[in-house]
Amino acid sequence: MKKYKKNDLESYTLGTTLTLELLNKKLEYVKRVYIHSKQEENDAYNKIIKICNDNKIEVIYSDKIINTLSDKENCYIIGVFQKYEMNLSNSNHIVLVNPSNMGNLGTIIRSAVGFNIHDLVIIRPGVDSFDPKVIRSSMGAIFNINIKYFDSFDDYFKLFNDRNFYPFMLKAKDSLQEIKKEDKKYSLIFGNEGAGLPDEFLKVGTPVIIRHTKDIDSLNLDNAVAIALYEFSKK
Repeated sequence: MKKYKKNDLESYTLGTTLTLELLNKKLEYVKRVYIHSKQEENDAYNKIIKICNDNKIEVIYSDKIINTLSDKENCYIIGVFQKYEMNLSNSNHIVLVNPSNMGNLGTIIRSAVGFNIHDLVIIRPGVDSFDPKVIRSSMGAIFNINIKYFDSFDDYFKLFNDRNFYPFMLKAKDSLQEIKKEDKKYSLIFGNEGAGLPDEFLKVGTPVIIRHTKDIDSLNLDNAVAIALYEFSKK
C-alpha cells in the first residue's frame, strides 16, 4: 500500500479507536486490517480481531505498511475500507461552501454528530472527506454522517428547497442570538475559511452573523459551526 491519494478507491483509518469505529459502523466496506508488532493484546485489539475473524476480514501483521501509511509513532492498527456513496436525508443539514482545511472538516463532522446533525453538504471545490487526516480529526464521527458533494449551491437548492436557509456572513444584519428559529427543517450555510461566503448569499434565506468583539476579524470556521449548532439545538 501507498499513502492515500484523492483518486484512490480505498481509504484507511489510523489507529485502534478509529479502526474499531469503522468496523462497528461500516463493516460491509472493510477490506483488511493491518497490525503492528508493537500492538498490545488489550481489550480493543481483541474486539478488532474477533470482528475480523467473525466476518472473514483479512488481518495482516506488517510493521512496514503501517510505518509507510502513518506519520505517528504510536499508530499500531490501520483499517482499510472501500470508499462508499452516501445520500442525504431530508433532515437538517450543514452546508460548507468550498472548505479547504482537513482538520476543520473533521472537527465540524464531530460537532455535527454531537448535536444530532447527520447530513453534511460540501459545495465543490472542497476538501476530500475520505482523506485519512479528515477521518482522524473527526475521531471516527465521519462513520455516523452522510456527506454529499455538489458542483454548485444551485444544484443543492434544486433538491432541498423546502426548508429555511441560514447563511452565516459578516455582512448579515440578523444576529444568531436574536433570530426567530422556526419549527421547520433548516440548512446552516458556511463559507470558505479565508473568504467566507460570497455576497450572493445575502439573498439566500436569512443571513446570520455571530457577533463578537472588534478585537478579532472573524471566528475560525469550526468554532462558528459549533456555536451555530449549539444555538439551533436549543428548544
